[in-house]
Amino acid sequence: MSDELEPRPIAEQAESGSNPIAELIHDFVAPIAGFGVTLKTMVTKTVTEQYPEDKRPTAPRYHGRHVLNRHADGLEKCIGCELCAWACPADAIYVEGGDNTEEARFSPGERYGAVYQINYLRCIFCGLCIEACPTRALTMSNEYELADDSRGDLIFTKDQLLAPLLSGMEAPPHPMRLGDDEKAYYVRAAEPSTSKEHDQ
Repeated sequence: MSDELEPRPIAEQAESGSNPIAELIHDFVAPIAGFGVTLKTMVTKTVTEQYPEDKRPTAPRYHGRHVLNRHADGLEKCIGCELCAWACPADAIYVEGGDNTEEARFSPGERYGAVYQINYLRCIFCGLCIEACPTRALTMSNEYELADDSRGDLIFTKDQLLAPLLSGMEAPPHPMRLGDDEKAYYVRAAEPSTSKEHDQ
């Protein structure tokens, strides 16, 4: 019984962490430390963006609105494979493939994207559809102003997503202009070497 009533040595008290002064300081400082971010924000100057009058430029690789690209002759790069729709985690892309014919050709090869829709109410702009595309038909632009007061208008169709025709392009359908088959659109000819080291 006498052993239980004896006080513990000071070393054992220190090891157990029962220092009343340290606990008192901790109990006083902890609530103040929690408000550190709040207090810092109160004394920091507010940054106001003057949008939409002053539009800040986006990063070069910003994930904005999608674009369906074209080949140099105007044919569509989309081949209707639906890989972008399968890769989309939000199920925001709907594609229906169609068959090309000699009378009505929209892309090189056998198929093209007859129906193409992107639902921007679901899209999370992750870019997985871009990585899945085997022909680089789908890319993302820097356009970010997609707000609308109608839900139906935020489902973009193929006509809205197709890149505009540049000079030298012809609106499909039309025959292939860059070669006799689809390989001319995807396989580049080997460029001759201009280095003297390779010639030796």
